[in-house]
Amino acid sequence: MARRQLIAGNWKMNMTTAEATELVQQLSFEYLSSFKTVDVLICPPFTSLRSARVVLGFDKSPIALGAQDVYWEDKGAFTGAISPLMLKEVGCTYCIVGHSERREFFHETDETVNAKVRALIRHGISPIICCGESLAVREAGATEAVVTSQVRAALDGVSAMNAPRIVIAYEPIWAIGTGRTPTPEMAEETCFAIRTTLIELFSNATAESMRILYGGSMKPSNVRQFAPMPNIDGGLIGGAALVATDFIDLVKAFV
Repeated sequence: MARRQLIAGNWKMNMTTAEATELVQQLSFEYLSSFKTVDVLICPPFTSLRSARVVLGFDKSPIALGAQDVYWEDKGAFTGAISPLMLKEVGCTYCIVGHSERREFFHETDETVNAKVRALIRHGISPIICCGESLAVREAGATEAVVTSQVRAALDGVSAMNAPRIVIAYEPIWAIGTGRTPTPEMAEETCFAIRTTLIELFSNATAESMRILYGGSMKPSNVRQFAPMPNIDGGLIGGAALVATDFIDLVKAFV
């Protein structure tokens, strides 16, 4: 069975609640019946999750809602943190973990990413696990070793039964928001290495059921180069997710 493609918009620290509401309304209006073969997901900031859910619910939109981060405890004295229970209550079915910006600016580690993955699974939320290499790693020829090591660490202790709900997002750090992108062949090579790692961790059947996204300056002008690649099952979109027409164009490329 072919994997369903997934286009996920990571809004990062953008959009006030009013702006987010307007963007969700635009996306909901632009959503076409032909998109039913592709899963579409938006990940606004925490402050806009409830507003986004209200708009999607009112429009009976199939667009899914996700968060950009989570803490691994359900509750407690963790000032500023958001738990999986809170995300589930507000309607999130996905959550991004381990994004390179979280690793760089907030000192996220492989161990904390793994803790978040397991917490999300416990609550029925699908983790989108980010992995990627720096330019120095790419130039040293160590991309595959670094990326697959991140994947293995994030999936430590995850059972084959729960693995299919997990999404892996490959984002070369040197391409995020820079306008620089690897060739489609380079991206496919790394996504294939990730798929091979999933086979080793679980089984061929399980690995073939799991989705691997590409992220890193994917936009309407280059998306059709990446969409045909056999191990790229959609995209984790940054800047282009903030413009309704651009985001919809990306969805169209994977229909």
